[in-house]
Amino acid sequence: MKTTEKKQTKPSQNRGNSSRVNQSRSVKKFPKDKPLDVAPKNEVKEMFLQWFKKRNIIGQVMSKQDVVSSVIAKLDAKQNDALEKAMDELINNGFIEVQEDGVTLVLTQRGSEFIKD
Repeated sequence: MKTTEKKQTKPSQNRGNSSRVNQSRSVKKFPKDKPLDVAPKNEVKEMFLQWFKKRNIIGQVMSKQDVVSSVIAKLDAKQNDALEKAMDELINNGFIEVQEDGVTLVLTQRGSEFIKD
């Protein structure tokens, strides 16, 4: 009987230990902070700035058609995902303003000075 008791207690002890080990292994570890890929966002910003650089006049209007043909049509998937962030950054830096229609862009004085440099 002693052998059967040992057999019964050992497997239950092993199961208890193994479940603890499995629990610690199953805990998901978050990846370390990896640097965000800002290249697509910067590339999109550069597309806008290059268009305005050719037409560097304060108040220069970039129409919806210009936005589509000069920027949006040339975007790849990563750049397309970064489009909104790139535009927000240009607006927040005061380089461009968005008109009431939400698409037409206007070059500001600060944007014109930035492009000259």
